[in-house]
Parts: sequence; structure tokens; C-alpha cells
Amino acid sequence: MVVMTSSRSNPRPRPAGSPFSDPVARPVEKFAVGDRVTHDQCGLGRIIGVEEGIAVLVDFGGRELRIGTPYPKLSKL
Repeated sequence: MVVMTSSRSNPRPRPAGSPFSDPVARPVEKFAVGDRVTHDQCGLGRIIGVEEGIAVLVDFGGRELRIGTPYPKLSKL
């Protein structure tokens, strides 16, 4: 059995502007009950419940949707 190992213990840093750069983590947005929001697929809504750091419950005009952290398609108006 042949096992291949890298001679480097730490990977080389990538140059600025490289398409292979590590993605920058987007900060998690804070929501409060009553905030107006928009969702890429569901449209306009209002926050009706908050589970801090876990999820938010949003009312999209008769349809309620629970959206988990990090809220990728949800933004505050």
C-alpha cells in the first residue's frame, strides 16, 4: 500500500484576486420581531419569531416560513 503525503505542513497562501481564494464569511445579520425583510424566492415579509442564532420565522402574507442561520437569501429592508 502506497501512502502519499505532502511535504508542506501548511498550504501556501493564495495571491490576492485568485479565483481559488477562500470565500469571505458574510456576517450573520441580526433580526428582531417586526422587521420587514425580503427573500429572493418568497418576496416581502415580516419577522414574527426569532430563535437567536438558530432560525427566524417569517410571515410572507399568509405563508409562514422558518429560515435557518445564516439566512442566505434573506435581507432586512
